[in-house]
Amino acid sequence: MKIIPGELPGMFRLQPEHLEDRRGRFFEAWRSDELAEAAGRRFEVRQVNFSISRRNTLRGIHGTLTPPGQAKLVTCVRGTVLDVVVDMRIGSPTYGRYATTVQDAESGLAVYMAEGLGHAFLALTDDVCMNYLCSTEYVPGTMVDVQALDPEIGIPWNLTAPPVMSDKDAAAPTLAEAAAAGLLPTYEDCLALPDPGRTPVGQG
Repeated sequence: MKIIPGELPGMFRLQPEHLEDRRGRFFEAWRSDELAEAAGRRFEVRQVNFSISRRNTLRGIHGTLTPPGQAKLVTCVRGTVLDVVVDMRIGSPTYGRYATTVQDAESGLAVYMAEGLGHAFLALTDDVCMNYLCSTEYVPGTMVDVQALDPEIGIPWNLTAPPVMSDKDAAAPTLAEAAAAGLLPTYEDCLALPDPGRTPVGQG
C-alpha cells in the first residue's frame, strides 16, 4: 500500500497493491501504523458508515464542528465516483481549495481527510456504494453542510443534468456564508485536537 500526500494539508490517498492468483485478488485497504506515521496522528475508527447512491447523485459538502471534529477514510466499494475534499479550515494555507479523486471499486483507492476537511462526491455510475470510516461517532447538531455547487469554490463536477441532491444539501450555505455564521473550524483548532493514540499525562 502506498500513502500519497494530497493537495491539501491532512489529506492522503491510499493506493493498495493488488496481489492476484487463480483464486482472485487480495489487497490491504489501510494499516493503522502506516497511516499514523504519514498523518502525524493516530486514526481511531469509532463509526463505520455506508451510502448507496444512484447515478448523478451529489452528496456533500459535509463536515463536522470542531470540537469534536471528525477525520474520515472513504472508499468506493461499488461503482465509480468523483470524490472531492474541500479545505474548510479558516486560516489554512489552502482554505477554500479542493482536491478531486476518481475512486472505483476496482482500484480500491481510498482517501483520508483530517478533521476540518469537508467531503463530497458525485456518483458516476448506478448503485454506487461508499464506505466511510470515521474517527468519532455521529453527534446530532455537530454536522456542517456547505453548498457543493458554490461557484466560489468552483468544483468541476462536469454535470450533464441537474444532480440528485437531498433537500438539506440543496439548501446548504456557501462557504462564505458558513464562515460568516461561525460554523467553520479554524486551522489552529483542528491541529490542536488531541491525538487519540496518545495517553493523557497522569494516566496509564
